[in-house]
Amino acid sequence: MTDAKAATRTRPAFADANVAAVFEAYPKPTRAKLLRLRQLILDTAAGTEGVGALEETLKWGQPSYLTSETKSGSTIRIDAVKAEPGQIALYVNCQTSLIESFRERYSDELTYGGNRSIILDASAPLPEAALRHCISLALTYHRRKRGKGGKRGG
Repeated sequence: MTDAKAATRTRPAFADANVAAVFEAYPKPTRAKLLRLRQLILDTAAGTEGVGALEETLKWGQPSYLTSETKSGSTIRIDAVKAEPGQIALYVNCQTSLIESFRERYSDELTYGGNRSIILDASAPLPEAALRHCISLALTYHRRKRGKGGKRGG
């Protein structure tokens, strides 16, 4: 029914107790929205060819998602925006062209924090279709940079 209830029913367990502790420390409404964003990341990875299993860990104290198995993508991090209560963010490497690509496609639908994040209102519904596409682009960033259709050994 609600995002929080849906996330609770389908959410995979945390393999890393430190990641679980970070989620537990968020205020309840923020936690619910970040758990939904986490689920979107995990679901998108599972449904995107060539991504493989994600590694969920902490980077800079933030829940982070890495394509360690395939090295197909750029790290995605999520967190509450400390300077803006009630906002959460999906962060990507600022040295990639990802935010530029997201802006080209979703300039009217998403809000950005410089060249490193998508900013979301924790009290509003997530723009899931746009986020799934952006997440997919991030999770396949290196594979796309190597060339479409090309296979990489090792």
